[in-house]
Amino acid sequence: MQEKTQEHIEQRRKKAENLVELGINPYSNDFTPDHKISHVLAACENHDAEALSKARVAYSLAGRIMVLRSFGKAAFIKIQDRSGSLQVYLQKNVLGEEIYQQVVKNIEVGDIIGVKGVPMRTRTGELTIQAEFFKLVTKSLRPLPEKWHGLKDVETRYRQRYVDLIANREVLDIFMLRSRMVGFLRRFLEEKGFLEVETPMLHTLAGGAAARPFATHHNALGLELYLRVAPELYLKRLLVGGLERIYELNRCFRNEGVSTQHNPEFTMLEFYQAYATYQDLMNLTEELLGGMAFDLKGSKRIMYQGNEISLEPGFRRLTLTAAVAEKIDAPQEVLNQPERLYELAGRHGMSLKEHPSVGKLQMELFEQLVEPTLIQPTFILDFPLDVSPLSRKKEGQPDLVDRFELYIAGREIANAFSELNDPDDQRSRFQAQMEAKAQGDEEAMPYDHDYIRALEYGMPSAAGEGIGIDRLVMLMADAPSIRDVILFPLLKPER
Repeated sequence: MQEKTQEHIEQRRKKAENLVELGINPYSNDFTPDHKISHVLAACENHDAEALSKARVAYSLAGRIMVLRSFGKAAFIKIQDRSGSLQVYLQKNVLGEEIYQQVVKNIEVGDIIGVKGVPMRTRTGELTIQAEFFKLVTKSLRPLPEKWHGLKDVETRYRQRYVDLIANREVLDIFMLRSRMVGFLRRFLEEKGFLEVETPMLHTLAGGAAARPFATHHNALGLELYLRVAPELYLKRLLVGGLERIYELNRCFRNEGVSTQHNPEFTMLEFYQAYATYQDLMNLTEELLGGMAFDLKGSKRIMYQGNEISLEPGFRRLTLTAAVAEKIDAPQEVLNQPERLYELAGRHGMSLKEHPSVGKLQMELFEQLVEPTLIQPTFILDFPLDVSPLSRKKEGQPDLVDRFELYIAGREIANAFSELNDPDDQRSRFQAQMEAKAQGDEEAMPYDHDYIRALEYGMPSAAGEGIGIDRLVMLMADAPSIRDVILFPLLKPER
């Protein structure tokens, strides 16, 4: 296969050389299309051959050749741009002997061309541009995957995404949808009075989330730095400064494994609203997701991997302990008894790690037993204090916090809480995190002295939320793997 590919490359190089010898630049930069293929399709879809012949509206298009059929004095080609595909008819007696012999005879599937012409319909009724002008824009030196099977190898698709986008139209559609989704998020939040901000990606402390960071070094300052694991602590500093509604669409980096749900580099939306609670954000999240589904799909009901998901407002709400108790068929009281938790885990065929805290045991039970079963949108509420170092304590239940996570299709989509703004409480939580780190917890947060100082100036009561953009795109695009929705996912280097 590799020898055959190399042979094709040599043949294409020879054609490129032929063009240069004829004075034709195979990489020209003097053609600008005036239209997209979608413009032609929309304008002509309801016109028959006679109507098109009378109208004779000219279009200027550019695209990559995906199909080429030559008949000596004429050729049919199919070109595609990001908006669609369309057939083009090339005739020697229209384009002229010189252009046809010098250029048309040297084009191949994969080349990028420019054409100008008028729409027509062939004998079979196919909408076609009859070219009156033709130009080679870019010569392709590598053959595209064979048309009858396309690019199917998964790793090759991820590694050579540029070919994947050409060969598999549905892949391009996913990333078009992703762009539309991000645009909707911005419009939605800005209409609610949120201001978009930018915070640093290089941090001196890896705070804001329980995760292992990537470390780097700044040579000029002789300073150890970390790629951010979350922007949370910087965004809350802005709440202190008086920016009462803010959001950031940000890149985050976590030194963790790679799976269908995780990529070490990912996109997160975080937004913060002063004078709000986590209850307010549940309502806002329902409105956001329902509105997004309707904007992208035309319905608040979508299909994901064979399941119909309803994003109509009114998502199920369930406390974490109630969800676990329901799954293991036990009263909630036993969830505060470590020995019973180990026993119940064994009954369900799982073993729990040794944890010093009941809250972490509860979380592990939830993640293994309950999370995969939450297909319809479900808010899980009121998390243990010892797994929520930045959340506000629940009034009357200081071992819990005002926090929710949203689960859809068996995975976490969003995490939110009423923010902790008591500097003394936050100080003690940071100290507990430092003790955990000293005992070997690599995901524990560092002590951020400046953040405590900011809180001492006074942060208004607030609620904040983070939404994983990549997982949200997976849901909207019905994609089974996070790699399907990241243009260039992390892969091991080729050998």
